[in-house]
Amino acid sequence: MNISDSESPVRILAKTCGCKGRNMKVTYSIIDSYHSLCLDKKDIISAEIEACQRLTKYTVDEKDKLVVETELAELKMSLDLMN
Repeated sequence: MNISDSESPVRILAKTCGCKGRNMKVTYSIIDSYHSLCLDKKDIISAEIEACQRLTKYTVDEKDKLVVETELAELKMSLDLMN
């Protein structure tokens, strides 16, 4: 019997939230994953990096762009520290 992996990769949706100019942050929502409890930290952080990169493409406001780029740098640093 052949078993194939039919689950799509972890899909995370990233959004910016908060008041303009202060306390802005990036929030994440896990979508389309039926084994979300079986994910390790590296998979989640990698998916968050991909979500931030997608969000960067569509961000128009400069303050939002700065928040997303800061979050992206922090995620990449934490992933590097795990390796």
